[in-house]
Amino acid sequence: MFLGTHAPKLDEKGRIILPAKFRDELESGLVLTRGQEHCVYVFSKAEFESLHEKIRQAPVTSKQARDYLRVFLSGASAEVPDKQNRVTIPASLRTYAGLDRDLVVIGAGSRAEIWDAQAWETYLAEQEAAFANTEEEVIPGLF
Repeated sequence: MFLGTHAPKLDEKGRIILPAKFRDELESGLVLTRGQEHCVYVFSKAEFESLHEKIRQAPVTSKQARDYLRVFLSGASAEVPDKQNRVTIPASLRTYAGLDRDLVVIGAGSRAEIWDAQAWETYLAEQEAAFANTEEEVIPGLF
């Protein structure tokens, strides 16, 4: 499970060093792809394969499913960390997420997310108030 908040830097070659807490899960390979809210999703190879299997079951007759599948998978890039635990974020994903030198990597349970540091701070500030003031059940049976 991916948890926590980390602040790696993007180097001049578009690489980040994976947070130490995430390395065991990602050392054999990972998939980077477009995330919602203009971040980059990071899945372990096994989690991405499981997710892909679920996506494949979506009805081909659903335009929304086809559109989502195209955007999600066309931006995907399989990567393997190097010996220094660095991963290259493809230029197209860096552009999509507006990534600059200062990054935030958050754990989001089954995936990690890579955010531009300023974009994350803005998002978090907006969401913290809503989180603190939630009065209705957001996740059925849990919260």
